[in-house]
Amino acid sequence: MSKQTLPVASLGFPRIGRHRELKFALEGFWSGKLTETDLLETAKKLRAENWALQRDQGITRIPSNDFSFYDHVLDTAVMVGAIPAAYGWDGGDVPLSLYFAMARGSERDGPADCGHAHHGHGVPALEMTKWFDTNYHYMVPEVSEDQVFRLTTQKPVAHFLEAKALGIHTRPVMLGPVTFLKLAKARPSTFKPLDLLAKLLPVYEELFRRLGEAGADWVQVDEPILSLDLTEGERHAFKLAYEGFAKAAPGLKLMLTTYFGALADNLSAVAALPVAGLHVDLARAPDQLDAVVQTVRADQVLSLGVIDGRNIWRADLASILDRMAPVVSARGADAVEIAAACSLLHVPIDLDLETALDSDLKTWLAFATQKLGELATLGKGLAQGKDAARQTLDDASRAIAARAASPKVTDPLVQGRIAGIDAGMKTRASAFETRRRIQSAAIRLPLFPTTTIGSFPQTSDVRKARSAHAKGMLSYADYETFLQKETETAIRWQEEIGLDVLVHGEFERNDMVQYFGEQLSGFAFTQHAWVQSYGSRYVRPPIIFGDVSRPNPMTVRWWQYSQSLTDKPVKGMLTGPVTILNWSFVRDDIARSATCRQIALAIRDEVVDLEKAGAKLIQIDEAALREGLPLRHKDWQHYLDWAVESFRLCASGVADGTQIHTHMCYSEFNDIISAIAAMDADVISIETSRSKMELLDAFRNFEYPNEIGPGVYDIHSPRVPEVKEMTDLLSLARERLQDRQIWINPDCGLKTRKWEEVKPALVNMVAAAAELRRAAQ
Repeated sequence: MSKQTLPVASLGFPRIGRHRELKFALEGFWSGKLTETDLLETAKKLRAENWALQRDQGITRIPSNDFSFYDHVLDTAVMVGAIPAAYGWDGGDVPLSLYFAMARGSERDGPADCGHAHHGHGVPALEMTKWFDTNYHYMVPEVSEDQVFRLTTQKPVAHFLEAKALGIHTRPVMLGPVTFLKLAKARPSTFKPLDLLAKLLPVYEELFRRLGEAGADWVQVDEPILSLDLTEGERHAFKLAYEGFAKAAPGLKLMLTTYFGALADNLSAVAALPVAGLHVDLARAPDQLDAVVQTVRADQVLSLGVIDGRNIWRADLASILDRMAPVVSARGADAVEIAAACSLLHVPIDLDLETALDSDLKTWLAFATQKLGELATLGKGLAQGKDAARQTLDDASRAIAARAASPKVTDPLVQGRIAGIDAGMKTRASAFETRRRIQSAAIRLPLFPTTTIGSFPQTSDVRKARSAHAKGMLSYADYETFLQKETETAIRWQEEIGLDVLVHGEFERNDMVQYFGEQLSGFAFTQHAWVQSYGSRYVRPPIIFGDVSRPNPMTVRWWQYSQSLTDKPVKGMLTGPVTILNWSFVRDDIARSATCRQIALAIRDEVVDLEKAGAKLIQIDEAALREGLPLRHKDWQHYLDWAVESFRLCASGVADGTQIHTHMCYSEFNDIISAIAAMDADVISIETSRSKMELLDAFRNFEYPNEIGPGVYDIHSPRVPEVKEMTDLLSLARERLQDRQIWINPDCGLKTRKWEEVKPALVNMVAAAAELRRAAQ
């Protein structure tokens, strides 16, 4: 083959910066410490660095417009003018204050600076939910039946020209119109957003024309819903859209990008679309390769997504090259490109930043920057033959073989415990109604009991103390004393305002998954491997590299200390096995279900020890249960079976009088309500405030028997809701649930908020509960 390299593509790169520059710039802007100009300059610098890095790593299809200040779906909503009237948009340019009001809420009606705690009226943020089955969150667009779409910003054009000025020719990335409308929410819910497609298409067509005029030859159009079960009408929407694009911008080539799963029954419809290229995810759905190759037209460029964009394990480059070589040979080098399976947004930026990782483990990993190198190696090897990339291929093969043979990966004791699991370990001793009577007599709570989800604000003092302790600048004894004082202050304040069930605040915890993983075997942790969850909220997912067990109790000591401070009940706070699994980078050498059962046994040990210590209420958070749900309905039941089994395995080792709580956030529950019921938690707390309690319809229609804490205020916004706002929401909850079922709590943990926001909000929440009790008398 004459070419030095096959075309290699990056579908998107992390926005946050190697040292979280975007996070600090955003938070500085929101707090008023940085100007808008400062923020824009930081963003421009990060974009330039990302483009240059990808170029220097050998990427020939470099994306632009993959950068966002908050979320790419929100960017699209703003770009096409899908801005609800409540935000006070006048139809002109969209200021950053309005953009961030849609993301975070605003202190007054219409556009406003947002970043400080505020009270009274205001505009709440858009709903937020998970991006397919990832831990990335997106803002849910809202559209109305009389929606008018218009091009409000030329951000894709501006970023293309910005890169062009640096001498880098990019391929702009856009969220496709069908996926955008499929993800949008109708307000009111009397029509389907996809009915607005004909109104939306002219905006895309105008943007495509402008990109062509700016010099773009290709545009990447992401349509990930093509990995879902679609109706014939939804498939027809693609035909309508892309035939229109072919006519409106005939000189512009579109790379239709699918990811997170197989095209399956959507393949034939996609292959018929008049697009110049098609990208498929062969990391999540490798078995679709043959069908895709046989179906895609000869005149289309086939983009092969062979490098996993969602996990951090080093790729088996030799195996990938062997499998892709026949495709390249059959189609020709001009009709194939090698790519990451999806945007690299979901993995950390650079493994080279990790100087403290186990040396063996480090050789098994590849972060975003290293994945660019893997792509370049494959492009070179497929163009020139294996010998041209022999050393890199052999290095990867040796690392993979060493990982498979490493004694760090397998623990015979864990394997023995897994083999000993029986049905009795996965079932509570009595049915819920029996447990409810026993718990009611033992715990004695009022009607509409109040509590919080677990964490309290991680103030700068808390973070500084943790950092100082980690660096050896604060002794263990002094750090313990500091944490005890923070905990006692939180307990006393909760008593003072009249909360019924207290939490210790979790000041000793860095993260709800990392804290536990650091105390479990089989986990590894990073220093700089940050991944965006939403906005400026980044996480460092643990790496599960081997069999999991719990060497020692993890939370018992802090629960005992907290409970010793008060006569009110204090919840034991744990993270559940499915959430730990879904919020970690999981080993790929055994089934996810097997790893989840290992974690469940470890958490079970902790639950039993908390009960032995005297805990009467134990919360096992499963915030991520739904996000692990496969994209195709046919695969749901298998996942739900082992996920529910894992929860029950960790929760069923206690007596009837111990009340098991769980928490889930930002999930649609209708389609998994039977699985939630099968978890058999005594109390479940959920996010409902942004949906105006609509999520409770699933529980009402199912006649869910257990107790529920519908979140009464949105903790992801800095605004402080008034008592009436909460009582109005609770009135809607009472229409859907029996009074005896209802608990009162925020949507989620309060770790990311400030005390000046949290305190008035919780005071109002307790007042709302008091009003509800009076109304129920």
